[in-house]
Amino acid sequence: MRDSVESIVRISLQNIFGNKGTIFQRFRLLAEVNELQFEFLKHVTGGLDRDAVLGELMREYGKDVWNFSFFLTRRRELADDIAQDAFVKVYERLYDFRGQSSVRTWLLAITRNTAIDALRSSWLKRVILQPGRIERFASPSAEQETMRRLEADELWDSVLDLPRKLREVLLLSCHYGQSMREIAELLGISEGTVKSRLHRARAAVNRKLARGAFDAADRAADLSVEETLS
Repeated sequence: MRDSVESIVRISLQNIFGNKGTIFQRFRLLAEVNELQFEFLKHVTGGLDRDAVLGELMREYGKDVWNFSFFLTRRRELADDIAQDAFVKVYERLYDFRGQSSVRTWLLAITRNTAIDALRSSWLKRVILQPGRIERFASPSAEQETMRRLEADELWDSVLDLPRKLREVLLLSCHYGQSMREIAELLGISEGTVKSRLHRARAAVNRKLARGAFDAADRAADLSVEETLS
């Protein structure tokens, strides 16, 4: 039984990790083998097998775990620690996975709980965002690229400035592509609460971006007047 389960799951994992389709297609494949993964994790007993499974998870989801840690804390050094601690917990809880959610949702839930524990630490008083360095541009195409990056930075700054409860819902929905049901299960809240927080988060970001656009227009108008008078 164990050999057959391991064989099926290993082939499934190889198909997933080697799949050349879109990331969403790969996630759908992952969902299809949740039960197989559970059977595999339940039957493996050797440290080598468990290490191999953890290695696969880290290669596939390491970036997601780190990014989510950073989105929640807004601190790179802390995100490093949280991601490491999260995977330690994953290693310890491999046999707890029951296939009731996608592997990705399970990992993000562990990551979120680890981040919340870190944020509760008494020494963490504030978060400092390091402003990105803006390169001088030497051509119109470079200028356009710089403006595009500035717009993206402004959007992310708006998202990162949201309260954590709004920020995590927006990121899980828009960045990680989680469904309302998956977000509700991950956060332990109702789908109605998810929808409400998502609406408030989007409205807050839109308001901030609109204010930024108006401020930029005012500055441009003032500069135009100054140039006319000079």
